[in-house]
Amino acid sequence: MVTAADPGKTRSSVWLAAGQTAPARRRSEAPSGLDRERITGATVRLLDADGLARFSMRRLAAGLGVTAMSLYWYVDTKHDLLELALDHALGELPLPQTGAVDPAAPSGPAPDGWAGRLRALACGYRRLLAEHPWVAPLTAAYPNIGPHARAFDAALQRLLDATGLVGACRTGAHLAVSQFLHGCGGTARRAPEGDFGLALDVLIAGIEAQAVAARPGP
Repeated sequence: MVTAADPGKTRSSVWLAAGQTAPARRRSEAPSGLDRERITGATVRLLDADGLARFSMRRLAAGLGVTAMSLYWYVDTKHDLLELALDHALGELPLPQTGAVDPAAPSGPAPDGWAGRLRALACGYRRLLAEHPWVAPLTAAYPNIGPHARAFDAALQRLLDATGLVGACRTGAHLAVSQFLHGCGGTARRAPEGDFGLALDVLIAGIEAQAVAARPGP
């Protein structure tokens, strides 16, 4: 099983690397037909098919028809590649719209109010964890600070801004939602949909109660 770092070693996030680019290794000699995006997509597909425990650079390379060493022209370590795959998967999650509607965004009715949008975001995240079971353990193992992860958190922050909560209540609401969403990972395939929906309703009701209590009186 992959852990946050190899024993006895300290590693940084691939997203903190200067320029967030592929390693500077004689790029003119890099294998043709490969790029970081293609490798990342293949990583996601392999993780979906075989699971995290069986993932290896050798198996990934075999699926791409290249040698394992070819992959290291584009990433420094397996951990870097898993971080890239994690953020790639998070990019599949539809985020709630705020403000003007983007005509290029997926069509469909948007739920009204912050509560409906939060419910849609939570349900979408649950589906993502069910479709990619390896996302939950990687979220726990890595900093999870890629662009799609940051976009997800920004969307959540905007939803909580709309509640009107401030200070400690606002911080507590963010922590409660974050812990609830990340906790879905262990039960995404086992907990009945109705149980999940009920738990989500209780969470939203609690935030609503705090928001009402925080409003100034007449």
